[in-house]
Amino acid sequence: MTSSETGRAMLDPSPGTIGVQGDSAGGPRQQSPEKSPRPMRADAKRNYDKILATARIVFTERGTDSSLDEIAKRAGVGPGTLYRHFPTREALVDALMQDWTDRVAADADAAIATGLPAREMLLGWFEHFIGHITLHRGAASKICAAMDDPASPMYRKCRVMGDANRRVIDHLDQAGDLRPGVDAANVMRLVSGVASVADTSHAELDVRPMLEVVVDGIVHT
Repeated sequence: MTSSETGRAMLDPSPGTIGVQGDSAGGPRQQSPEKSPRPMRADAKRNYDKILATARIVFTERGTDSSLDEIAKRAGVGPGTLYRHFPTREALVDALMQDWTDRVAADADAAIATGLPAREMLLGWFEHFIGHITLHRGAASKICAAMDDPASPMYRKCRVMGDANRRVIDHLDQAGDLRPGVDAANVMRLVSGVASVADTSHAELDVRPMLEVVVDGIVHT
């Protein structure tokens, strides 16, 4: 992020909850009731959607480290508008990840439904998973970093993807198809590491041989 982007990223802080004094000076403080987020105005929603659509194109072309100012310019909005909707680069990537997490969750259920032998099921599932998180260059490494960082805007999405992976691993473990002690979280870290290597390589890497090493290490033989 450029210095100008960093400065603008401080715009539009989220308002905090403010305590309200009771009627008497010594009365207890009461918390104001939580309010549901107000829906966006029509023009704000159009800008939000334009920014996301443009970011999806730019990130696919140039990676997730592309200039946010360029995204704003191509979306036809001012930089301030972009930063009001997405205060940080991670917040923008997180918004784009919603589509990924929906598809990853569906792919996990589809993998289980195939009823394939454990090795084939895992290879198919992992290849689909990697396909999703490498859709935008540079995203895989950001996802790897966010997996164990609750402060990251992407953390909740990573948890959704982790839960999807856990369903597949637990299904095979309960069937007795995996070696004892296989940890779903560590498997996800390994597969995400493979994705990160493939994503940052200047060569067109075939991930399947690397995934076969992972799968053969956890499948019961």
